Amino acid sequence: MIQRQRQRIEQAVTEMIDDMDKSHLRKMQTDMHLCAARCCQDMNASVDSVQNCVDRCSNPITRAQNYVQHELGEFQGRLQRCVMQCNDDVKVKMPPSPNESDVAKYTDQFERCAVQCVDKHVGLIPSLLKTMKAVLAKGPDGIPNA
Repeated sequence: MIQRQRQRIEQAVTEMIDDMDKSHLRKMQTDMHLCAARCCQDMNASVDSVQNCVDRCSNPITRAQNYVQHELGEFQGRLQRCVMQCNDDVKVKMPPSPNESDVAKYTDQFERCAVQCVDKHVGLIPSLLKTMKAVLAKGPDGIPNA
């Protein structure tokens, strides 16, 4: 059951990332490469000047990717804390020397709680996606440093 929940959350996050890639990140990557190509076309520029230009071109996509990674990390941390709370709650209830029946009962309680965590967090993904898209839509200067 836990494996199925892990797959659910992974699929939902993968779909969210794919959506963001297609709606915002891929265009930013295209812009970065076109900008970098223009930097390299300046045959009068020094090596350092071209490299600085290329670095400036990559700043927007780097900031965007760092922001997305930060938000995904926060999301993952919240989900992990929820599951750990389930674990802690079950540990408190479990007797000092549980028998097989106790273990089965508390394992079931943990799994049901973990499923609720996954349900809750999968439900939060549309809102998270909307927020991240709104931030990315503001352009590079609107992206907070993560």
